[in-house]
Amino acid sequence: MKDTYKTIAKKAPEVLFKDKGSKFFGYAFPVSTEDDIKLYLEEIKTSHNSARHHCYAWQLGTGDGQVQYRANDDGEPSNTAGMPIYGQIQSFNVTNVLIVVVRYFGGVKLGVGGLINAYKTTAQMCLEASSIIEKTIDNRYLIAFQYKDMNNVMRVIKEKNLQIESQKMDLSCKITVSIRKSEAKQAMKAFEPFYEVNITEV
Repeated sequence: MKDTYKTIAKKAPEVLFKDKGSKFFGYAFPVSTEDDIKLYLEEIKTSHNSARHHCYAWQLGTGDGQVQYRANDDGEPSNTAGMPIYGQIQSFNVTNVLIVVVRYFGGVKLGVGGLINAYKTTAQMCLEASSIIEKTIDNRYLIAFQYKDMNNVMRVIKEKNLQIESQKMDLSCKITVSIRKSEAKQAMKAFEPFYEVNITEV
C-alpha cells in the first residue's frame, strides 16, 4: 500500500526567467485547501498588480483517489501556460502544491513554443528551488473511553507510536490520534481487548 507522498516543505524563494525582454517570476507554495490557494493567488496579484498574466497550476490530494488539479492560462493562448506549469508538478511527482508564474511582457512576442518553454522552465526552476519532502498518508481516529481505561489506552498509544492530535478529558475521555495508513489496522487491533473503548475513524 502506497502511504507516502511528496510535497514542498515551505514557500519557495522567488525565481526569475527571462526571454526576449519578457520576465517570468515564479512562486511555489505548499497548500492543503482551495482556500489556501485563493489566499496565495490574491497575494501574488496584489504584489504584481501591473502584470497582465498571473498563470498558475495546482494539485491537491495524496494519491488515494481524490486528486484535484487546475491549470489556468490567465489570458495567454490556450494551453501555453497553465498546462506546462502543471506538467512540472507531475514531472516532480509532488502534490498539495501551487505554482504561480507572473509574466511581464517585454515587447517581443515569444510564440506558442516560446511561451510553453518559458512557463515550463519557470515552473521547473520553482520546484528545483523548493525543499521537496516526503510525508506519510495518515489515518485519524477518535478514541472514546472512561477514566478506568486510561492506563490501557495510553499504553497502546505509546506502544503503537500513535500521534496524539487532540485530547479532551471531561466526564469521559476523548483522544484524537493519527497513524500511518499502512500500520493503522494492526495498531487499532491492540484496543480490541478493551471492549468499552470506542474507536471511530475521522
